Amino acid sequence: MSVVISVRIPRELRDKLRELGIDYYREIVEFLKRRVQEEYYGQMSERYKRLLERGPRLGGDFATEFIREDREAG
Repeated sequence: MSVVISVRIPRELRDKLRELGIDYYREIVEFLKRRVQEEYYGQMSERYKRLLERGPRLGGDFATEFIREDREAG
């Protein structure tokens, strides 16, 4: 399902877009898709950073210690 969004632009801009053969519908849709994706990943990144800040601090050798314990147990 789609919706209609109206955008008012200067007539000169519309004329130039037509003159240059630019499919402004496609350009607008692609721009909005990229913008939504950028914002979504930016927000997810901030949430992830906040979760990391609240979580327990692990030492730099955590992976090494975990592997060593696993090998010794098995």
